Amino acid sequence: MDSLTCTPSDLVPLLSSSANATALASFLCARFSTISSQLSDATHAIDNTYLLFSAYLVFAMQLGFAMLCAGSVRAKNTMNIMLTNVLDAAAGALSYYLFGFAFAFGAPSNGFIGRHLFGLKAYPSPDGDYSFFLYQWAFAIAAAGITSGSIAERTQFVAYLIYSSFLTGFVYPVVSHWFWSRDGWASPIRPNNLLFDSGAIDFAGSGVVHMVGGIAGLWGALIEGPRIGRFDRAGRSVALRGHSASLVVLGTFLLWFGWYGFNPGSFLTIMKGYGGGGGYYGQWSAVGRTAVTTTLAGCTAALTTLFSKRLLVGHWNVIDVCNGLLGGFAAITSGCSVVEPWAAIICGFVAAWVLIGFNMLAAKFKYDDPLEAAQLHGGCGAWGLLFTGLFATKAYVNEVYPGLSGRPYGMFMGGGGKLLGAQIIQILVITGWVTATMGPLFYVLKKMNLLRISREDETAGMDLTRHGGFAYVYHDEEDISMRPTFMMTKIEPNNASPSTDGQRSPSNV
Repeated sequence: MDSLTCTPSDLVPLLSSSANATALASFLCARFSTISSQLSDATHAIDNTYLLFSAYLVFAMQLGFAMLCAGSVRAKNTMNIMLTNVLDAAAGALSYYLFGFAFAFGAPSNGFIGRHLFGLKAYPSPDGDYSFFLYQWAFAIAAAGITSGSIAERTQFVAYLIYSSFLTGFVYPVVSHWFWSRDGWASPIRPNNLLFDSGAIDFAGSGVVHMVGGIAGLWGALIEGPRIGRFDRAGRSVALRGHSASLVVLGTFLLWFGWYGFNPGSFLTIMKGYGGGGGYYGQWSAVGRTAVTTTLAGCTAALTTLFSKRLLVGHWNVIDVCNGLLGGFAAITSGCSVVEPWAAIICGFVAAWVLIGFNMLAAKFKYDDPLEAAQLHGGCGAWGLLFTGLFATKAYVNEVYPGLSGRPYGMFMGGGGKLLGAQIIQILVITGWVTATMGPLFYVLKKMNLLRISREDETAGMDLTRHGGFAYVYHDEEDISMRPTFMMTKIEPNNASPSTDGQRSPSNV
């Protein structure tokens, strides 16, 4: 908002007819200054409140992840997976406070990594307030939560703590610095950008959050190997179903709710006009449009998955629909603010097929991911980056990323292939970075026998062997891994004597 300013020397000529023109001019300017300060304070308060509310919504997604993960695993591992979700937030808070935020946004810095603000030293500042830290922390622990789903039901507890702290304190912050910091080498808000003079557009993190978490989970699951019983001796896929579809649906709706802080909240502010002419249209309108594109992409992906799976497997599956919905959300996250609502429908439609295709490949190559996290977040996140390079609208790109004339936009919208090239480079560098950091970490943990639990513990369930008891009383009748290879059934003697009238004998009464 433009500040209201005036000086007495500007007003004196206009008040020359007054006997006390100078005093009156000073009085009026003092009042203008007071009003300007109050309006500025109100703007900062509204923007910070908006950002804090968005941070709370994103943090609520942790509850969504916890419920989704709990419902997607077998009942004997419920306490374990919920505890890991709690610790993703707790351990991530300390590591992001001490190191992660500085690596991500500590300025001034080079294009690779931040160098200031460790432990929030010299914070807040004119460039950011505590609300910004809280919002970015909520994003960081979301990436860690994605990874925990990929390696569920077979990972040692200490491995969770190590990888979660490393991911939120170093791996994820470096990527967010590249694409979101003003100093990042591929950031679209960098004045002199090193990537095609424009940078890659990843507005809310299809690559920065979802691909980072998905690829980290991919390497964790590959290095650990599949769960016991996931594939039979002939190599055929055996479904180890989660124990509660109700928890899956609950977690999905909580994630859906939180995504309205994840995507629209990434504007960071809401009190901003476009064009300087006033009127009804401004950043508040872009926030609303972003919520609409997010909704349409997720809903389209859900419906596409519903009918596609019905044709492929012959029944309606609520779990598949929930995963398809989340895949649509992960895909639209990159371009949610710079595409038209109709384009979001295309995004969701393709995202559903991307998820289905990657799940088929996972089964073919005997890859086991209980939450489909690598396929959903990694695969659909990559599609989201490509989608932005194809469908980003010129007007919206210039609104969201102002200050650069001739900024590239979507290839299918007449903007050429420059932005698409930047998006492809983003996919490659994120894949390479996470592979080079998280892959060796999981490998070292495996060599030190810190990664996977024993076969006996995995068969019995970690709730019993590692956490003192089950989350609740249950009967895992469909758990293939709990059954011996050969089963003998005890045959009880039948004491009933033959009877022509069909009644029981006295001995059976």
